Amino acid sequence: MSDTSNQPTADPKVSGATEGVGRSAIDQSIRIPVLVLAGAGLLWLVWGTVLALIASFKLHTPGFFGEIEWLTYGRVMPASVNALVYGWGVNAALAVTIWLMARLSRSELRHGGILITAAIFWNAGVDVGHWGILIGYSTSVEWLEMPAYVTPLLLVAYIMMGVWGVLVFRYRRNPHTYVSQWFLLAALFSFPWIYSVAQIMLVFAPVRGTVQAVINAWYVQNLIWLWFTPIGLAAAYYFIPKVLGRPIHSYPQAVLAFWSLIVVAGWSGMARLVGGPVPAWIISSGVVTGILLLIPIVITAINLHMTVMGNVREVWNSPTLRFVVFGGIAFTAAGLIGSITSLRTLGVTTQLTHFTSGLTHLGFYGFFTMVMFGSLYFVVPRLLDKEWPSASLISLHFWCCALGTAIVVGSLFIGGINQGLQMNDAGAYPEFIDIVRNTLPYLLSRTVGVILITLGQLAFFTSFVWILLRPRTGKVTDPTLFDSSSALKSFAP
Repeated sequence: MSDTSNQPTADPKVSGATEGVGRSAIDQSIRIPVLVLAGAGLLWLVWGTVLALIASFKLHTPGFFGEIEWLTYGRVMPASVNALVYGWGVNAALAVTIWLMARLSRSELRHGGILITAAIFWNAGVDVGHWGILIGYSTSVEWLEMPAYVTPLLLVAYIMMGVWGVLVFRYRRNPHTYVSQWFLLAALFSFPWIYSVAQIMLVFAPVRGTVQAVINAWYVQNLIWLWFTPIGLAAAYYFIPKVLGRPIHSYPQAVLAFWSLIVVAGWSGMARLVGGPVPAWIISSGVVTGILLLIPIVITAINLHMTVMGNVREVWNSPTLRFVVFGGIAFTAAGLIGSITSLRTLGVTTQLTHFTSGLTHLGFYGFFTMVMFGSLYFVVPRLLDKEWPSASLISLHFWCCALGTAIVVGSLFIGGINQGLQMNDAGAYPEFIDIVRNTLPYLLSRTVGVILITLGQLAFFTSFVWILLRPRTGKVTDPTLFDSSSALKSFAP
C-alpha cells in the first residue's frame, strides 16, 4: 500500500477544480491561528538565538556583558534554551500540526478564536517564565527552568490548543488516516503527559536523590523523541511526497517506524546517566533502547531518501524541500550518532562534555527547526495567497543556517571528544583549567556558527514580515522562486 496523502491529482487543473474550494475554505479557517503561532514562534526564535549568541560569547570571553547581572551565563543560557524550546519550538510545531491536520482531514477549523486566545496565553506564560529565569527565579532543572507559577497557565493553554488539533481529526471528512496524522496525534497526546509528570516530580513535589536525575533525563529525551521528532517526521512524510508529486517509498515501513519509535523512545534517555550513581539496570535499559532506536531511524532514513532519490533538481529548486531534506539528513545523523554514543564504552568519553550539546543542536536545530522552516515556506504562501518576496533572502537563510549548524555541531563534536579524552586522562591533565583552555578554539568556532545562524534567522524573519505586509499581486503560480520553469507539481491553493 502506498501513501497517497502527499500525492497530487494527476492533472493540476482537475485538482484545482475539484478540491480548490475545499482547500481555500480550510486555509481561510486556520489562517489567523496558524499565522499567530508562526509569528510568535519566529519572535521567540530570533530572541532566543540572540541570547544563545551572548551565551556562546561568554564561554570564551566571560567578561562579555559581565557587568549585567541578568545576562550572566547561568541565566542567559537556560533563558535561551527555554525561549527556543517553548517559545519557538512549541509554537512552530503547533502551527504546522494544525495546518497539516486540517489539510489531511479535509476539515475546517471551528471556533478559531478560542485557539488564538490559547496561543496568546501560552506565549504570555512563556514570556513570564522566561523573564523569571533572567531575574533569578530559575528552578535549575534542565529544560524546566521556568518558575513553577507559570506551569498551570502553560498546561491549560496547551490543552486548549492540542484539543483543537484532535477535534479537527475527529471531524475529518477524509476517512483514511495517514501516517503523518499518526505522528501528529502521538505528539499531541505525549506533551501534556510528559510535561505534567516532570513538573510534579521535579518542581511541585520533587522526588529525592538520584531519582531526580532519572526523571529529568526521561523528560528531556521524551520531549525530543515523543514531541519534536514525531511532528518533524509528520512534516517530512507530508511535504517530501507532496512537493515531488510522488507517493512515499513504502507506507508499511512508515507505519513500522512509527510504532517502533513510540515503543522504544521513552526509555532511551537513561543512557544519559552512564557512570552515574543510579541502578545499573536503569542505565542498561537506556543503552538497549538507544540501540533499538536504530530501527525507526534507519527505516525512516531509507524511506525518505528513497522517495527523494532521482529528484535532486526538484529538491534544489524548492525552498520547502531544501530545508526538509536537510532536516531529514540531520535526523539520520543525530539518530545514528546518539544511538552509537549511548554505549557505555563511548558514553564515558562523551558524557558531561560539549559533545552532548552538539548532539542536541543537531537534533533540535538541524532536524526539527530546519523541517519547520521548510514547512512554513510551503504553508505561509497558501494561507496568504502570496508569493515569498525574495529568493535571495531564502537562499541567505538556508546557507547561513546550514553552514552555521555544520560549524556549531562540528566544533562541539570535535571539542567534546577531545575534552572527554583529556578528562579521562588525569595523569596528563592534572589541572582541569588546562582542559578548559584547550576547548577555547572550538568554542570560538562555535560562536562563528551561531553568528551565521543568527543572520539566517533575521533573513527568515524579514521574509515573514515582508510577505505579511506586501500587497497581493495575483494568483500564486510558481512557489519555487529558484527556477521559473519548474513549478511545483502539487500546488493547488
